[in-house]
Amino acid sequence: MSERYPRIRLRTRFGGYSVTEGLRLDFYMRRPHTEMARAVVRSMDTYVNAVGAENLGFYVDDEGDGQVLNAEGWVINRRKLLEEPWPRVILVDARASGPQRYHFEYQGRRLDDPEWRGSDMEACAASFWLSTEYLEEHGPERVRALALELAAPLPFCSGNGGLAFLGPNGEEVRERCFRYPGMDIPDVESFSYNIGTRVRGPSWLTFLGQPVLGELGGVDALRARLHAPGTTVHDLDGGRAVVTLGEWPEAGDTEQGRTLPAYRELARVLEPWRYEGPKYDKDFSPEERRRWERRFLD
Repeated sequence: MSERYPRIRLRTRFGGYSVTEGLRLDFYMRRPHTEMARAVVRSMDTYVNAVGAENLGFYVDDEGDGQVLNAEGWVINRRKLLEEPWPRVILVDARASGPQRYHFEYQGRRLDDPEWRGSDMEACAASFWLSTEYLEEHGPERVRALALELAAPLPFCSGNGGLAFLGPNGEEVRERCFRYPGMDIPDVESFSYNIGTRVRGPSWLTFLGQPVLGELGGVDALRARLHAPGTTVHDLDGGRAVVTLGEWPEAGDTEQGRTLPAYRELARVLEPWRYEGPKYDKDFSPEERRRWERRFLD
């Protein structure tokens, strides 16, 4: 176990791994996919080059079944991103039985179809997974640099990069998430239906675009409101910024009194634009969901 985060290796009854600790880099974009298809492919290629194509071995087809990610599979998924108006692409770790280290997911939404219900609140979403072993091998500066490379072509409204529970949500996650507030429980497919331009809250790397950054008064105004040691605000092109909370991502530990004050400070600044997840959640009661979403505010 690292001093900064717990080592989580939860096994299924069949001997595989259901949930592990890791990192996720998630971006939400209120832009029709047809306008940014090549940007998404560029980010995907950056990710694949960083982690190695050999470490992604399967993909999910249109029926939801797993298929081998061979040369033909790459052609299929790249064509979906470039040619379909609202593609769904999921690439999965090559290790079928070990902890899930690498994963790419993209959810394209029908933002340019006003007849489609909910299109005013939907957002296209891209998600990239990294293992904590990758973080430990390459260091936080390289991971942050990779996050900036992934973000560069994407016209994001918001994004989060940091520690997360990798795997399906469930009782095992619910039992641990309140102890480790810095570990996220993201679900980009669900969030992409109604996040719009809102912000999910603080993470090690919190990406802010328009309109939120503008409504905050811009980079200088945001920087003036953040005083925690180690917090930096970096100006990005296109009216965007990234807030970095310390050198390393931190899980915190409420049992040890590590409540992550820098995360709490940023949460208070972003509260007016905070996204609240779906009311229905099979893994959390409404009270538990509210408590978790407000863990840095209450």
